[in-house]
Order: sequence, then structure tokens, then C-alpha cells
Amino acid sequence: MENELTYEQAMSQLEKIVSQIETGDIDIDCLSEKLKEAKTLVSYCQDALKHVEKDVAKVLSEEE
Repeated sequence: MENELTYEQAMSQLEKIVSQIETGDIDIDCLSEKLKEAKTLVSYCQDALKHVEKDVAKVLSEEE
């Protein structure tokens, strides 16, 4: 996965994979690879959200 991937790009890729799975547009031979990619994207998004949450908490605590 790219180092320059943004949260929005990761979510867009995840949405595309989910849509392909839901509509059956993924070849069974590619399903495992797409699921691994989705797992990596979910992890990336979770990490990004945790980082933002920590930053917001830090900023809010500095204002008090």
C-alpha cells in the first residue's frame, strides 16, 4: 500500500471492495486477495482515526 494514501482514499478503496463483494463482481480467485487488501485498509483507517483522536484530545486539553 502507498505511503501517501489518505484516509479518504483508503475509505474509497474499501467501499469499492465492499461493493464488489456485495454485487458478486469479484472473481472467486481474487476474493482472498481483496479481503487481505480490505483488512490492511481497515487497519490503516483505524490507525489514522486513533492518531486524529489523540491529536484532538491533546489540543482540547491544552485549551483548558
